[in-house]
Amino acid sequence: MIQVCAIASGSNGNCYYVGNEKDAVLIDAGISRRQILKRMKMQKLDIRKVRAVFITHEHSDHMRGVRVLADNHQMPVYFTGDTLRNTRVQHRPDNVHIFNAGDNINIGEFTIHSFSKNHDAADPVSFRVSLNGFSVGVLTDIGTPCENVRQHLENCDVAFLETNYDEQLLWDGPYPYHLKVRVASDRGHMSNDQALELVKSLNGGRLKHLFLSHISADNNRADIALDVFKELQDDVNIIATSRYAPTEVLELKLSSAAAAGI
Repeated sequence: MIQVCAIASGSNGNCYYVGNEKDAVLIDAGISRRQILKRMKMQKLDIRKVRAVFITHEHSDHMRGVRVLADNHQMPVYFTGDTLRNTRVQHRPDNVHIFNAGDNINIGEFTIHSFSKNHDAADPVSFRVSLNGFSVGVLTDIGTPCENVRQHLENCDVAFLETNYDEQLLWDGPYPYHLKVRVASDRGHMSNDQALELVKSLNGGRLKHLFLSHISADNNRADIALDVFKELQDDVNIIATSRYAPTEVLELKLSSAAAAGI
């Protein structure tokens, strides 16, 4: 069995849960400890199962709550060296583990695969969490999807994929021009259309559950993102995440096919 949940997803805070019967990991902790615990309790997820937190990059919406969470629950937190060096002192937990992009880290029965991506941070990474051949990817805060992103997404059964903005809402919206350019740049964020094209470019049909993630409050709406992806809904379960509440827990039994890596 594997459980997957977006505890929070958006520019005000990100936190993603992947676990099984015994162990779990969090990818990012960009909301407060109090909110993480509250939202996990809402979905009957046990913080005592969380063995580690993995940080994608130093922006505060990905690590705002990590120090208090990790220090109170004696969790190790994994950073790349450059991410840690660019992290504000008040956000640095006591129990820090350093890794390099491309490293694979074993936590309980899980293997966490790290890989570089295009984003405007010191050393941005994303993660694919695997168990017995079954994989969950957390792929947000991506400008132009590179080959790393494409290859790891191709190996995912479940993915949290960035659908940050709608092109028209961004360019017609309230952001100053320089910020619009930053969002749409190769090291900014992915639009709904870019994310759709990425998924459609994959070889094979392994991806079965897709969480539309990091949806902008100003430049996108969940209904718009869902509408863009409706052409895939016969083959893929499409779920919109929220910045305000956790998603329902996706609970999947690991089939013999997944266990064999098929």
